[in-house]
Amino acid sequence: MYQALYRKWRPQTFDQVVGQKHITETLKNQVKTGRLSHAYIFIGTRGTGKTTCARILARAVNCENPVDGNPCGKCAACRGIAEGSVMDVVELDAASNNGVENVRALREEAVFSPTSVKKRVYIVDEVHMLSTSAFNALLKILEEPPEHLMFILATTELQKVPATILSRCQRHSFRRIDTPEIAEYLEYIAKQEQFRLNHDAAELIARLAEGGVRDALSLLDQCSAREEIDVDAVYSAMGLAGNRRIAQLLGLILDRDTQRALKSFESLWMDGKDPATLLGELAGLLRDSLMFRVAPKGALELVSGSYDGETLRAFAKRLTTEELLSSLDSLQRAQASMKDVKNPKLTAELTIVSLCQSPAGESLGELRARISRLEEQLRRGEALAPAPGGEALEREPEDRQQPEPEPPEEYYEDMEPPPKRQYGGEEPEELDPLDFVEEQPEDSFLQRSDKAPGQSPAEAGPAARLSGRELWAAVCEKAAPELPMDLRMHLKDSASVEAVQEGNVLKLLVKAGFIYGRFNKPDVIAKLAAAASAVSGGDIRVLLGEKQEQQPRQKRELEELKAFKEVRFI
Repeated sequence: MYQALYRKWRPQTFDQVVGQKHITETLKNQVKTGRLSHAYIFIGTRGTGKTTCARILARAVNCENPVDGNPCGKCAACRGIAEGSVMDVVELDAASNNGVENVRALREEAVFSPTSVKKRVYIVDEVHMLSTSAFNALLKILEEPPEHLMFILATTELQKVPATILSRCQRHSFRRIDTPEIAEYLEYIAKQEQFRLNHDAAELIARLAEGGVRDALSLLDQCSAREEIDVDAVYSAMGLAGNRRIAQLLGLILDRDTQRALKSFESLWMDGKDPATLLGELAGLLRDSLMFRVAPKGALELVSGSYDGETLRAFAKRLTTEELLSSLDSLQRAQASMKDVKNPKLTAELTIVSLCQSPAGESLGELRARISRLEEQLRRGEALAPAPGGEALEREPEDRQQPEPEPPEEYYEDMEPPPKRQYGGEEPEELDPLDFVEEQPEDSFLQRSDKAPGQSPAEAGPAARLSGRELWAAVCEKAAPELPMDLRMHLKDSASVEAVQEGNVLKLLVKAGFIYGRFNKPDVIAKLAAAASAVSGGDIRVLLGEKQEQQPRQKRELEELKAFKEVRFI
């Protein structure tokens, strides 16, 4: 009679357990030294070896001739426990025996000494399913058990076990088994069973098992009908061929092809795909793509294994992290709402339409997704994505941008014209900036000179080849792509930033307040200094100062002051 692989290859000793060496070594040492606890609790996900280790421990403590802490498997006790004929080793399923009366019956039997073995052992699987009254009944015997009694509890949900029970047990946590370990174990079993198992197929099965050996062996058993077990055979046997259709559906959603996406969903629905399951698989695909986006180096160890790496990399490149998070949030909300709606298909269709249209919703996640997409397009220099029903917007080159309009003539009415400089004879066409220097206050922050103090024109560095205004214009062009968008708007605005070069120092007067705070950051100053050095060909330092706005006080005539009673004559 054929026996399932997970039953046929169940470990019989601690050394045969896969991936739980931190637990098996401890239990072996306790058996060898005789320092055994009266109660153990094994914690872990399904298929990681909790019940298997409990059975091995039950045989080991009753074995007549243990071998290095392992049961020998040959004595009467080992054979009887393995066959289930020893009545002193009892295995209970708390899911179906969770009442207080079951625990009371257990307490009444536990006081009797074992008849054929050294210890009476109770293995309680899924112990978190016990009722509150059953836990209370179990508590007393766990606290003060007879010497011949041992309890081994197993659970997948530790948080449901009362703390009073946990404090009386020795706890062992079973971890999920790594994919390479499971794949190696599958290849070993396939060789023993004379299966032609491909290495890639073994890794795929191991990833699909999600860290459980029992699940991996069940999947291998399901694929064993094929002469050669390769990746395509695994996809076909597991019904994962539909995952490729899910990937096609997501591709249509990313192409904003609403019509074809709805037709693809209709085809999947007609083939029997449940709407909630379909949205769950879409969410799984986006989750795997997110892993490739945020952790590209270790993504293969983090993904579910339902999709190949090339497909996931392609989706990860097409979507930003914020878009993936926003789409996952939308799918999860739609899945949660399906429990209360009468028409799950309609909910799935509306979700697909929403993902295709990608509207700028009111939630913070959706707004972040839209902003991240615009930033990604600006970084790549691409045309901005069109809004629904609109046309794509392209950035206008700077040389084609419209100049700012001149202010109206009324703007100059109250302004005094600047004094004209008088020169002897005709005014020269070009003036040497070294012939004269405008008078400025001694404490002025800016000195309009292209040389460092004390330098002659021949000694000035490469930065002296450009005037201060020309150098700042070139720095703006060089540094703009590296700066945030809000800073780019203020670079060429003289009302916000004024720049003057003094030798190898570029001094910036920035408008006080918010704008100064945005410029006064080490990374921004470093980028401006790097751009200035690259443009000038020398080492340029950037200094920052606040630009104080001073409004001249208006002069009022004496008669005006008298009219408003602002002057008192005595």
